[in-house]
Amino acid sequence: IPKFPENLNLAGERVPLEKNDIRERMDRELLVNTYWQSNGLLMFKRAKKHFPIIEPILKKNGIPDDFKYLAVIESGLTNAVSPAGARGVWQIMPATARENGLEVNKNVDERYHLEMATEVACKYLLKSKEILGSWTLAAAAYNAGNAGVSRRLKDQDVNGYYDLLLGEET
Repeated sequence: IPKFPENLNLAGERVPLEKNDIRERMDRELLVNTYWQSNGLLMFKRAKKHFPIIEPILKKNGIPDDFKYLAVIESGLTNAVSPAGARGVWQIMPATARENGLEVNKNVDERYHLEMATEVACKYLLKSKEILGSWTLAAAAYNAGNAGVSRRLKDQDVNGYYDLLLGEET
């Protein structure tokens, strides 16, 4: 069993490992990803190809480097297609793509253009951080939407991601 790190953060925001549910969720992710070795090797290979493109775009836009792993979570660094219609490495929905200047039609889909899609992901994350106030909530909103996270924060009368009940995927 891999040794469990005692001090973790996401984008400089401390992960409260003293909370049992948070520690158990983190432990689960570490175990799954440690022992699924073939998938881990594929992620390292894809990261070597994609991260040199993604990292400078994140930096230019003031997005913490940790967010490159959001693309790993969203798509496994492949041009994935979701049942909901999200596409590309960043899993961008058609409306979000168009709102942010990407061309999406039956002939062209710029969500598959890594640089352009990364710029759109940065815009979304910056807007989410401004609306929600933290990078952890911005990360959650990338999956559940700004309105969805805002509504859940209000309904559950909590302020932060680690106190919020969300779907397992988020």
